[in-house]
Amino acid sequence: MENLKYNGEDGREYHIQVKKGEVGRYVILPGDPGRCEKIAAYFDDAELISYNREFKTYTGYLNGEKVSVTSTGIGGPSASIAMEELINCGADTFIRVGTCGGMQEEVMSGDIVIANGAIRMEGTSREIAPIEYPAVPDYDCVRALIAGADDAGVRHHVGVVQCKDVFYGQHFPGRLPAGYELLNKWDAWMKLGCMASEMESAALFITAAYRRVRCGSCFLVVTNQTREALGLDNPVVHDTEMAVRVGVNAIKHLIEYDKNGK
Repeated sequence: MENLKYNGEDGREYHIQVKKGEVGRYVILPGDPGRCEKIAAYFDDAELISYNREFKTYTGYLNGEKVSVTSTGIGGPSASIAMEELINCGADTFIRVGTCGGMQEEVMSGDIVIANGAIRMEGTSREIAPIEYPAVPDYDCVRALIAGADDAGVRHHVGVVQCKDVFYGQHFPGRLPAGYELLNKWDAWMKLGCMASEMESAALFITAAYRRVRCGSCFLVVTNQTREALGLDNPVVHDTEMAVRVGVNAIKHLIEYDKNGK
């Protein structure tokens, strides 16, 4: 994997434009490149390594360990690309920090959702593993995220998230030719207690499984269309600070777990 013909002569990965030694083993994965600087502000001695396409990377230190943040853009394909290339550069532990739409009535705007599984209603993971294989996060990453949320004192939920490719299919299924299928499946996910809808975790969990690395995900709930339909309080929340804090706290816990051999 390290010698793909797409790499440049200096050994930089084709898309993220990073090479071995420039990232830590622990990496936070936001979607938006604009969030990278915000996350890197939590690091000691943070340095911009590369910015190519949607992939922006900073590297610094947390608790004395080398860590990085790399943006992945929107959706499974680019997220999987970023993870593959970061693994080639030496990373082995990933925490996705993103946003989601709440689904269950009790999941309120501003809450944090921590994924303990992902519905593979997207295309990227299907090109990696048979659909029967579940998209699940690493257990240590989940417990680190829960501990990180507790540290931050933020209201949070742990559960399954739905991953999709078409953002507006969730919001306007009736105008799509295959909208009938989206509506039927949405009803099934609701009855099964799915917590939130987002776009990257399934691809990341499956990529992590086949590359034998660790990955977990947490999300800020921006809004909840179920609560909107029921006429319940449903403000739109865009401030990702608490989700970032949960992700950074989780990395700190993982560093301690690893140092103590747990």
